[in-house]
Amino acid sequence: MSVLLTLVLILGALLVAANLWTRRLTRKGADTVPQAGQIVPVNGGWIHYVELGDPSAQSIVLIHGLTGQLQHFTYAMADILARDFHVIALDRPGCGYSTRDNARLATLPEQARMIQEFLDAKGVQSPVLVGHSLGGAVSLAMALDYQDKPLALALLAPLTQFVDQTPAIFKPLEIRTEWLRALIGHTIAVPMANKTAPHVISEAFAPEPAPDDFLDRAGGALGLRPSAYITASQDMAGVEASIRGQADRYGTLKTPGGILFGSRDPVLSPSVHGAPMRQFGLSVEELEGKGHMILITEPQTCADFVRRVVNEATSGRAEAENG
Repeated sequence: MSVLLTLVLILGALLVAANLWTRRLTRKGADTVPQAGQIVPVNGGWIHYVELGDPSAQSIVLIHGLTGQLQHFTYAMADILARDFHVIALDRPGCGYSTRDNARLATLPEQARMIQEFLDAKGVQSPVLVGHSLGGAVSLAMALDYQDKPLALALLAPLTQFVDQTPAIFKPLEIRTEWLRALIGHTIAVPMANKTAPHVISEAFAPEPAPDDFLDRAGGALGLRPSAYITASQDMAGVEASIRGQADRYGTLKTPGGILFGSRDPVLSPSVHGAPMRQFGLSVEELEGKGHMILITEPQTCADFVRRVVNEATSGRAEAENG
């Protein structure tokens, strides 16, 4: 048997073993974090969501970030907001238990369209969009493309500008070829994610400690699936292809609101992604000493911030209508 054939057989055996390991971890992740809510079809996929609070109250729509799912919000913050508001927490297209049909739907305008179609199907009017990280960029895309739809934006550590240096924890997602994404996703990505999860989670939460139950209660175990890796890699490419064009349009932004950042965010810089948005009518606040995952580490503070944005937007709309 030739050396080349031997190497091919060894590589094939390793890939098969990795795929079997991936399937076992995927089943474990789904068992740990089962589907929490309902699913609504939209053009290009399905949107999975949970609904809390009084349906007659002001609607708040919670949109999570890269590699996340709706449990990032239902960990604590959604329940706090549901005391006063109608709350919808959703999985972005392709994430969690939502789906999308292809990689082309990963761009910011397409994700915005799919979520807006979902809200229209649900009959949700004048929502306040609460976007975290990449969810903030999607929220801004919705406000730009559907200017008469949202009441306000309450953005938590949002991505607003092109990032020329990918954060280290997201480097493994920088794959541009779809077949290679699929191969990696169905073989080595999930076992590697399982092995590196403690480090990656620690980096994402720095300088604050990550909660011990993040993988189950906050849905982190759903990241141990091929689709999670593939979707996140598509998101990276989709954002890269569309964020510059979006930033060029911020001058047309009409939706009021604000931004809340942790001053020591290791993932997205407040000075890069927060401060420049003041010129477009958004207020910017910082939480001293806090990091990127403030929706989980500071849920009450984030909920209070959302309430302020709602109150200011409601008052502003009432003044405009009466003026």
